[in-house]
Formats: sequence, structure tokens, C-alpha cells
Amino acid sequence: MFQVKDHTGNFFEFEAPPQRIISLVPSQTELLYMLGLEERVVGITKFCIHPRHWYKHKNRVGGTKNVKIAEIQSLNPNLVIANKEENVKEQIEEIEKICPVYTTMVDSLSSALQMIHDIGKITFATRRAEGLAKHISNKFEKFQPMRRYRTLYLIWKDPYMSVGGDTFINNMMQYAGFDNLLTEQTRYPTIDAEQIKQLQPEVILLSSEPYPFKRKHIQEFQALCPAAKVLTVQGDLFSWYGSRLLLSVKYFEKLQRKIARVNVD
Repeated sequence: MFQVKDHTGNFFEFEAPPQRIISLVPSQTELLYMLGLEERVVGITKFCIHPRHWYKHKNRVGGTKNVKIAEIQSLNPNLVIANKEENVKEQIEEIEKICPVYTTMVDSLSSALQMIHDIGKITFATRRAEGLAKHISNKFEKFQPMRRYRTLYLIWKDPYMSVGGDTFINNMMQYAGFDNLLTEQTRYPTIDAEQIKQLQPEVILLSSEPYPFKRKHIQEFQALCPAAKVLTVQGDLFSWYGSRLLLSVKYFEKLQRKIARVNVD
């Protein structure tokens, strides 16, 4: 029997492995797959696109911000896994009337590794979770970016939206060699074109999610900051805090090499 406390202070204790699990967070859904819980996960959200065969065949219980409570109840879960930032508090409180809800809060690599350990414990997949966390930790410990860049990371358009210093993305930026120009701000600050110019970033990273920035948007920001190197980046490798972290370091290495080759006219 394992006892784990979530970020809300609730203790979770199971005498046997939970057999009917619902995940309300895409990155944690993929983690459950990596922990070997194929048969025990009965529900996911419409944004849980990895692994692909789960997305195609598992029951979907709505989106991360608008879960279908009745659908969750019909699946008769004995554990729901949620996240403070990605899910809505009032909806989580409704689900808690149906079954235990383990709610995570991840804002750094260290808290992501702790989350992996904790979910491993409450799902009785401790050995796999420990191995996964150690593998991820080793990859990050060995990585040293080629150089550091004064960077603006954008996640939204109309209005432009970036990331503050208390976010998981900010922590990943630091590991990857990108010093966040808005690190003194919190959460997801909005910013206008004039402020972007005043920041004089060396690098502007346009995330593929939640707003789907494409190559066509590069010119827009290149016009604002002619001296900056502007690139689109794979957002999940900066923002997903589960097993996808296994892929992040290699991507950061490639990104550093790519930026070093970018020629700014």
C-alpha cells in the first residue's frame, strides 16, 4: 500500500492497484501509457493525442477545460488524474464526489520528476516510474547548451501572449539555453508589438501550441525585430511534463544547432 499527497494536501492511499483510471491531462495520459497501464486507463480527453491508438480507441470525456461529468460517472472510475493549471477547479470538485481525484501541480523539472514518482506509486507502477524519472534526469544533467540567448517565447496571437518566470515552460527554456525576457512576470502575460520591439530579443520562439504558429508567422515577427532570430518550435517539448521529457533534450540540442545556422538579413 502506498500513500501519496497531491498539491492540494489530499492524501491518497490504495490497498490495491486502481483498475479504472481516467486522465484529464495530455502529458499525464502519455505517462500512464509509458507506465504500462494500457488496460487500466478507461478515459482520456480529446486533447490526449499520444499515444495515437489511445486517442483513437479510448473513451473521451471532453476537453481539459470542459470535461463531461456524466461521461466520467458512466465509466465508473476509481481514480481520476488531473492538473491544477490545465483543469477547472469547479469541475474537479464535482468529480471528487464520484471518485478520488489526484491533482498535480508542475512548474519545473524537479516537480515533474516528483509527479512521475507519485503517479507511479498510486498506480502501483513504482519501478517503471523510478526508471523513467532517472532516465529523464540523466538526460538533463548531461546537457549543456552551446550558448545562451535573450529570448521571447510566444504561445498565442491576438493578443500576443508569452510565459512568465513561474511556469514549466520557463524552466524548460532555462535548461535549453533560452533566458526568458519576461521571467520577472507571472503566468502568461500579454504583450504588444511595441513592447516586443523594446525587449530587443536575440531569439523569438513561436510555439506550435496552444496557438498553431506556422512558418508564415515568422515574417511578422522578423519585421518587428529585424535583428532577432525567429523560429517556430515544437511546443509539446517545452510544455509537456510527463514521459515526453525523454525527447526534449535531443530537441533542445537540435534547436541550438539550428539557431546557430540561422542567418538574419
